[in-house]
Amino acid sequence: MSNPAQAEGRIRIAEQFGIVYLLLNVAQDQKLIEKHGRKQGVEIDVDWVKLSGGAAINDALLSGSIDIASAGKQNVKGVASLGNFPYYLISTNPNVKTIADFSDKDRIALPAVTVSVQARILQMAAAKRWGTAEFKRLHRLTQALPHPDAAATIIAGQTEINAHFATPPYQEQELAANPKAHIVLDSYEVQGGPGSSTVLYATEKYLKDNPKTYRAFVDALAEAAQFISASPEAAADAYLRVNKSSIERALLLKVIKNPKVQFQVAPQNTFGLAPFLFQAGALKKQPTSWRDYFFQSPALASGS
Repeated sequence: MSNPAQAEGRIRIAEQFGIVYLLLNVAQDQKLIEKHGRKQGVEIDVDWVKLSGGAAINDALLSGSIDIASAGKQNVKGVASLGNFPYYLISTNPNVKTIADFSDKDRIALPAVTVSVQARILQMAAAKRWGTAEFKRLHRLTQALPHPDAAATIIAGQTEINAHFATPPYQEQELAANPKAHIVLDSYEVQGGPGSSTVLYATEKYLKDNPKTYRAFVDALAEAAQFISASPEAAADAYLRVNKSSIERALLLKVIKNPKVQFQVAPQNTFGLAPFLFQAGALKKQPTSWRDYFFQSPALASGS
C-alpha cells in the first residue's frame, strides 16, 4: 500500500533564504506548479517549507517529510538548477584580504557547517590553496547561522562573527550598509566561472512514484525562469510578496539584473565541484559526467 504523502499530485518543497530561490518564489506566487499540473491532468497540492542549512534539509528529505530539497549537491540526484549566482565570502576585518588571512580571531557564518554549499566551496578553496588534505583547514572558524541573521550581524558589527559566506541579496545588503564589509572570495573564482552551486534535488523513489507531478514542477520552473528574464520588476515584486521582505526594491532589482546572475533550470559548470566532493568523501562514487548526479529531463538537456 502506497504512502499517501507520496501519492501523485502532492509535492512538498523546502527552500532557503534569498534571491537564489527566486524561481521557487515566482512559481509559488504565480501558482505555476498547479498550472502545469493541470496540463498533465493532475491537481497538485503544493506545500512550501522554509528551512535553513543543508543539514536540516537533507534530514527532512531522507525522513520523507519533504519531496524536493534546495541546497548544495549531496548524495541524491538533482532535479533542476536554480540558476547561477556568485556567492561572496565577506569580511569586516580589514586585515583579511584572502582566505589565508583568517585567524582564530575570525568567525565565518554559514547556513550549515561542513555540508552547506558555502561550506563546500570554502573547502574547495582551501584545497586549492593548501592542498586537498587541508580542505577542512577553516572548519574551526565556521558557525551555523541563517543568512538573514548573519547579514544583520555583519551589518551591525557588534559580535565575534565578522565574516559571512553569503548569497544574494544579503551579501549586497552587507556591502551597502557596512563600510568595513569587503569581498574576500567570489565563488565563481573557485568554480572557474559561473556555476550552479545550489540545485533542487529529490529521491529516485519520489520521481518514480510521481512522474506527472515531477514534470509539472520542472515545467513550472522553466516558465518561472522565462518570467524573470522578461519581467524582472514583476519578479522582484513576487519575491517581496512571498518572502514578506522589507529589502529595498532597488537593491533587489540590481541583484536580479546583475549580468553575473542567471536564472535557468539547466545546471551549468557543476562538474568542477563534483570530483572535489568525491575526494572530500561527500560523494560515495566518483562521477564521470554531470548527468551522473542529475535526473534526465528535456529541460536540462543543455546542462554541464
